[in-house]
Amino acid sequence: MDGGEGPGTADAVPGPSPPSIAAAPAGVSSGGAERKWRTPRLGGRYLRAGGRGGARGCPEGTMSGGRQRTLPQAWRVASGKTTTTTTTTKKEEDEEDDDDLLLAAAAAAADPSPAGGFCAAAGSIWIYPTNYPVRDYQLRMARAALLANTLVCLPTGLGKTFVAAVVMYNFYRWFPSGKVLFLAPTKPLVAQQMEACARVMGIPARHMAEMTGGTQALSRRELWTTKRVFFLTPQIMVNDLSRGTCPAVEIKCLVIDEAHKALGNHAYCQVVRELSKYTDQFRILALSATPGSDTKAVQQVISNLLIAQIELCAEDSPEIQPYSHERQVEKIVVPLGEELVEFQNAYIQSVWAATSREHLGHA
Repeated sequence: MDGGEGPGTADAVPGPSPPSIAAAPAGVSSGGAERKWRTPRLGGRYLRAGGRGGARGCPEGTMSGGRQRTLPQAWRVASGKTTTTTTTTKKEEDEEDDDDLLLAAAAAAADPSPAGGFCAAAGSIWIYPTNYPVRDYQLRMARAALLANTLVCLPTGLGKTFVAAVVMYNFYRWFPSGKVLFLAPTKPLVAQQMEACARVMGIPARHMAEMTGGTQALSRRELWTTKRVFFLTPQIMVNDLSRGTCPAVEIKCLVIDEAHKALGNHAYCQVVRELSKYTDQFRILALSATPGSDTKAVQQVISNLLIAQIELCAEDSPEIQPYSHERQVEKIVVPLGEELVEFQNAYIQSVWAATSREHLGHA
């Protein structure tokens, strides 16, 4: 978890109890002021390259992923349950809703498989914790990540793991029999992110599992059948997908930490390719403080992880300034121990002897 991740302290979360509902149709209290938040429309359009799936703040047609289905409404149509709008104020909204329903119906007709365990009752709302101070940029990013494959770019320490925990918890609710995964590149990060997500959203420990290189294959096979929320390294995921021990069709949400590593044939890329062979009914949330060194690298990450939109806050973004802290760098010079000094002297002598011989040879 990033330092200072998540706006609040561990004491603010009352154990494993579910967090309060913030994005319900009715107004809720936050910070002493009543705020009315709309439940996000669980529907929308196909996101196409260069269309609505582009990066926020980027010119249309730049850095957008491949075709991305907005899943929740398609799940509802596939299960024979759709939502209707009770009040309309603009003709454009009516037309857009009709278009959304037609697109979702077309998607369901093209893929006649059942809704994959989507619970319409749970899916009618999404949960955002108000027992933490609400940061508008985190709320916006969490809402966006529920509806499309999203790359969240935030400086270190400003709450990427918090956003991931909110998204994971909602897919955990929406799919009572589905699997939710968090991938991190190293074993320490896996353990750290598991602890952080459990603290933020209170997912029951009995439903969570940590799988790294130290977890035996037979144990992992059992965990895949008995647990619902997994924290693991991408190499383990690739191995279990290739062996058929990972129930790929049951995976509904995939969070990828340090997403800038998804280049070339990295294990992250292998996971997404293998998973896509079995199902396209899953959401991807990618997290990174530095998505790439240049535009080409960022585009590779977007393409490899099937990203449809980017949620970005730079270090100078006004909305994160109240939560940013000035960095103080202190340089500490640590003296070498006796053993290292001996190695240093031996190395210097060997280099001096080699260069002396070379100099004499030229002379």
